[in-house]
Amino acid sequence: MSSEAMDNARAADRLREGDRARQAPPSAGAKKLGGMVGWVDDRLGPAKGVNYLMKKVFPDHWSFMLGEIAMYSMIICLLTGVFLTFWFVPSASHVPYDGSYLPLKGVHMSEAYASSLNISFDIKGGLLIRQMHHWAALMFIVALSAHMLRVFFTGAFRKPRELNWIIGCVLSMLALVEGFAGYSLPDDLLSGTGIRAAQGFMLSAPVIGSYLAYIVFGGDFPGEAIIPRLYGVHVLLLPALLIGLFTAHIVMVAVQKHTQYPGPGRTNENVVGFPVMPVYAAKAGGFFFIVFGFTALLASLVQINSIWVYGPYDPSAVTAGSQPDWYMGFADGALRLFPGWFEFTVFGYTLSLNVAIGALMLIPVMYGIMAAYPFIEAWVTGDKREHHLLDRPRNQPTRTALGVAALTFYGVLMFAAGNDIMAIKLHMSINDITYFFRVAVFVLPVIAFWVTRRIALSLQRADRNLVLHGRETGRIVRTGEGRFFEAHEPLDEFSRWKLVGFERQAPLELTAGTDAHGVANQSAKHAKLRQRLSRFYFGHHVDPVTPTELAAAHHDGPAHEAIGAGEGAHAGAH
Repeated sequence: MSSEAMDNARAADRLREGDRARQAPPSAGAKKLGGMVGWVDDRLGPAKGVNYLMKKVFPDHWSFMLGEIAMYSMIICLLTGVFLTFWFVPSASHVPYDGSYLPLKGVHMSEAYASSLNISFDIKGGLLIRQMHHWAALMFIVALSAHMLRVFFTGAFRKPRELNWIIGCVLSMLALVEGFAGYSLPDDLLSGTGIRAAQGFMLSAPVIGSYLAYIVFGGDFPGEAIIPRLYGVHVLLLPALLIGLFTAHIVMVAVQKHTQYPGPGRTNENVVGFPVMPVYAAKAGGFFFIVFGFTALLASLVQINSIWVYGPYDPSAVTAGSQPDWYMGFADGALRLFPGWFEFTVFGYTLSLNVAIGALMLIPVMYGIMAAYPFIEAWVTGDKREHHLLDRPRNQPTRTALGVAALTFYGVLMFAAGNDIMAIKLHMSINDITYFFRVAVFVLPVIAFWVTRRIALSLQRADRNLVLHGRETGRIVRTGEGRFFEAHEPLDEFSRWKLVGFERQAPLELTAGTDAHGVANQSAKHAKLRQRLSRFYFGHHVDPVTPTELAAAHHDGPAHEAIGAGEGAHAGAH
């Protein structure tokens, strides 16, 4: 380096002699929160994720609160369950009762039943917490079921939310098992009868039934192993699975765009609503205390599962008129409706299908069909697009009709579980009631499907008529020619949007049975089946009002009453 270059470098260095070293800026979490939270964020970096969640926009509609009720009910179950574990003794060993409930004084019973009585009568607030736990469990299943119905009827299960729908189905099925396990723990005569029935169900499993029951019960029924095992399943295994699946469900809702009902300014590319912070954080916190308070009020005023009335479990006795909780009623109803002759002996093995189908196979088959439905509908309709706008149930008449038919099937089975109580209260033959339900389980879902689809199509035609002709004002106008007509008030654009904001539906077209070289297409049979199902799904439909039809209706003035309902609506009327 020359002397001139060295002098220039030293001169440049002297220009920076007073500069101070630039310090790295603090993280966003430290800026906002500081202290210990900032220290944690510098090492783990949660601020970005929390900031994303706080700014997440959610739409505002009352039906979205059903999922929150399920989540809050589960939290109440967890909180009250922790309280109950402090005093509940999961043991089937027998001890003489020495508590404050005098009618059972000195009676020998299991430690599980004695500790349940102790919680109810000798622990301050114990009965309230027990009843809150039970009511919250029922509310959890009710809210979860209502949430799933909302998701189904509005089409929120479509791409990209199929996996979340499957998680919801698994959650619902695990909730049934969790409820049964908790219901069985007190070891009173009613819950013991339920466990005895469960052992019979296991025995009905083809080939492996006796081995399965022996493994689960640790020997012959009732044994002393089933209560501790149910306790472990109820307080450890299933809660861990439920919490994990619920967390995955919530995370997927946060990562994906939230669905929203159609309306002005709402598209598949945006979400119209409010951010989590501060609007939804405040609403969610307040709503949790509302659900908690309602559960506490219900537990205070309405008695449930009064185990002291039934007494301790005795394998030689059965509670008269015993019924399962409502959410297991459909399986019990199916068990009662299956004819006794549906039992066979094959190769020396007895196949008790009259028990196994209703008691063991119905629940997994039912939930399997539910989990597969999004994929079945996508295949039938050929719709592979992402959907973030919800459907009005009337605009999907076939899907809505299928849902109502399934609910009717479920309802018939649930009411069939009470055929003995109906026979006693109505002074009727239990055989006649059973025969009625056996016919109804096949006939009523078909009737419900047909009626629901006709109602949905009628509502669509009413919407179409309302858009084209406006609201009836009840005001009669006379023209200069002496004609009379009722003045109609046109809808505003916001109300009209909800009635026309859906897509035209049409069955899939059948592709050629041969390729370009005249060779038979191997997939032609599948294409024909798909077209038949698509025609079944979309064969009855009402087209939305087009801008041209709307302009023509308004242009014709009083004469617009003569405008037809459109080609699609005509097709739907026949």
